[in-house]
Amino acid sequence: MADWTPADMPDLEGTTVVVTGANSGLGFEGTRAFARRGATVVMACRSVDRGEHAATEIRESAAADPDSDPDLDLDVRKCDLASLDSIRSFAEGLSADYDAVDVLCNNAGVMAIPRSETEDGFETQFGVNHLGHFALTGRLFDLLLTADGIDGKSAARSAASSRTGSGAARIVTQSSGAHEQGEMDFADLNWEESYGKWKAYGRSKLANLLFAYELQRRIDAADLGVRSVACHPGYADTDLQMRTARESGNPLMTVGMRLANAVFGQDAAVGVEPMLYAATADVDGGAYVEPGGFMNMRGHPTIGRSNDASYDRADARRLWEYSTEATGVTFPFGSEESLDP
Repeated sequence: MADWTPADMPDLEGTTVVVTGANSGLGFEGTRAFARRGATVVMACRSVDRGEHAATEIRESAAADPDSDPDLDLDVRKCDLASLDSIRSFAEGLSADYDAVDVLCNNAGVMAIPRSETEDGFETQFGVNHLGHFALTGRLFDLLLTADGIDGKSAARSAASSRTGSGAARIVTQSSGAHEQGEMDFADLNWEESYGKWKAYGRSKLANLLFAYELQRRIDAADLGVRSVACHPGYADTDLQMRTARESGNPLMTVGMRLANAVFGQDAAVGVEPMLYAATADVDGGAYVEPGGFMNMRGHPTIGRSNDASYDRADARRLWEYSTEATGVTFPFGSEESLDP
């Protein structure tokens, strides 16, 4: 596993992969990798123009590579995770045009920005990074249930199907090492009483993990054939850091972020490997995939463990209940009484 690269991904011909934030950074590199292995990639982007530009760039790079098929199947669609209406419209459009989704990559996010609110009144980092993806996953869940999945395209499915939490479709939720600084405060989830942009980011990334693990527990309890896997990219050089700097209004922060990216950041094409591994390799539902190198900030993917707070079942259940009420999105599960306390 320590030497795993995207070259080890299976043939994805006939699969459908949805990637949020597909027009830049990790989403862009993930889209490129999935498409080059033959998948139809639905590029869920806040800006269709930027998504189309990214799709053109991916196709042009494939055309220039003699070892790549230039006929990539990319479908750019609008999905603004800061708008529950946009998420609903995206999911309805996908349901009309696709029979199944084999992989959903909950990748998009914002980091350490000044306090603002989404269209629906949620603090933006919590609203986009967690609630947006919670709502999107719920609205696409029927398409995930009908998928053959990555394993369904190969003989490996029969061997994998006996594994705990294994099944057809995959839901991959991108977190961050910053989850270790996150704390859940259910009395002020939207930071209305106080706000710290880095603390808010850490909470949203902790929420990603609480959601991913709780989702797998509920999938297991309902005996559904889907896997929920979490991951984090380490320190990847993407525009995420530069947006943080731009929105700070501090020119020195822009200089500092550029320097940090140059010195510490690994290329986004490597940073996306945990997401690709979680989506296509033989991993258990509920796993946490991270870089296996220095301080889990660099290197090829490995199975790790997130912090203790991310496995707090009481917090996970409270977050799920809040998220369901806040978004109005429910999942097709049975009674919660089947879940362990």
